[in-house]
Amino acid sequence: MFDLRDLYQQVIVDHNKSPRNFGKLAGADRVAEGYNPLCGDRLKVYLRIGSDDSIEDVSFEGEGCAISMASASLMTEAIKGQPIDRFTDLLRDFQHMVTSDLAETPDERRMGKLAVLAGVREFPSRIKCATLCWHTMKAAVEGDRAVAKTE
Repeated sequence: MFDLRDLYQQVIVDHNKSPRNFGKLAGADRVAEGYNPLCGDRLKVYLRIGSDDSIEDVSFEGEGCAISMASASLMTEAIKGQPIDRFTDLLRDFQHMVTSDLAETPDERRMGKLAVLAGVREFPSRIKCATLCWHTMKAAVEGDRAVAKTE
């Protein structure tokens, strides 16, 4: 019998092996770095804001575990072309999803493919892997030049 966890694992493996929006973004007007001191994940996000305060383009580069890289890949897909306010809402919803009670079902309609990362709730030490890119993107959106950390 096919298990939904298998699908989730396949999506994470796919985004880790072939990350979307990976590489330095030419013409980026905001850049931020992130570091997870617990496991050594490092990444840099690049952002170009449009005249309408939307995320015109976004990319990332770095190295880390499969959860960290897949989360960054999925995040960039979800926010590209979206208003900055949508990123802010999605950040809040993502943080809630990965830290909520295991019995709470993620809102797949609202979270889209990001819902595959709800499984990190079962492994509290992996939550920081999944959220590093989000903290880093928040720093980029806010123009914060300090290295974003999960601590």
